[in-house]
Amino acid sequence: MTEPTPTHHPNPAGIRRIAVLTSGGDAPGMNAAIRAVVRTATFEGIEVVGVRRGFSGLHRGELQLLGARDVANTIQRGGTILLTARSHTWRTPEGRERGARHLREWNVDGLIVIGGDGSFHGGHFLQQEHGVPVIGVPGTIDNDLYGTDHTIGYFTAVETALDAVDKLRDTGASHERIFVIEVMGRHAGHIALDVAVAGGAEEVFIPEDGKPVSDAIAAVRDSVAKGKLGSIIIVAEGYPGGAQGVADAIQAETGYETRVSILGHIQRGGSPVSSDRILASRLGEASVYALMEGRSDVMVGRGAGGITYTPLHETWEKRKDVSRELYRCAKTLSV
Repeated sequence: MTEPTPTHHPNPAGIRRIAVLTSGGDAPGMNAAIRAVVRTATFEGIEVVGVRRGFSGLHRGELQLLGARDVANTIQRGGTILLTARSHTWRTPEGRERGARHLREWNVDGLIVIGGDGSFHGGHFLQQEHGVPVIGVPGTIDNDLYGTDHTIGYFTAVETALDAVDKLRDTGASHERIFVIEVMGRHAGHIALDVAVAGGAEEVFIPEDGKPVSDAIAAVRDSVAKGKLGSIIIVAEGYPGGAQGVADAIQAETGYETRVSILGHIQRGGSPVSSDRILASRLGEASVYALMEGRSDVMVGRGAGGITYTPLHETWEKRKDVSRELYRCAKTLSV
């Protein structure tokens, strides 16, 4: 087998210098995406400017040149070496105008935004108002962006949550307790559903499904009747009342000892698993190529085994549903 030789990508847009930033909540794999952007651009003879602290830093002019060595030994690190922040000033036309001015002063030909729907809003308006070519890279543990099968950080967040569930099941069974575990997912139940199936949960509650808490009560009673030593209930944070509401209802109606564990921000941290590193590397590379091809105001994603391009506004205007087949599977296997 002959080893493939890297060839230079066509650059009809004449890109000579690009900028990259991370914005919003951090996600494991963001550093792998930054690394891929920098090294792909370097290979293509394009300079890279790193923007610290997201749009907040762009507004303040926190820019610096990045080279291939600056991103060495980062692919395995969680968080983001560029730091991230939420910016209220960027929500104003004046804030975006100032950021665009900084990009012009640095002779930037295009901007790559790694983040979620809020970050994509910021990039979209920058492109619309100031003509700056913008490419979005989906970096959010919630996996809630339309236009890509998975988002960077999702796989690691699921593994982190699942590890916690496994440990809580051990202690729950030892004490014959019910554990109601809350995972992240303010508007989407992708993490909750995956963790429920992989963790063998008796019930799962997600924002996409408005089923009543009485389902949890019935599931717990059924588990006890079958002789199970403990029960695991998974709740996405966006479900009304959250894990505490579900636990309170179970204890009040059944009298069974019930404990709540809210995993919280631990799901955002840690070294990214291989799937997130690979996804981030592919999408980081694709984002540079997209700018070189003259694309703008789109998100690069993965679908049907290849790279996809979705208009930024569609990533938040269109809804990405959870897998209904997996939801059915969760119910079938909880018997």
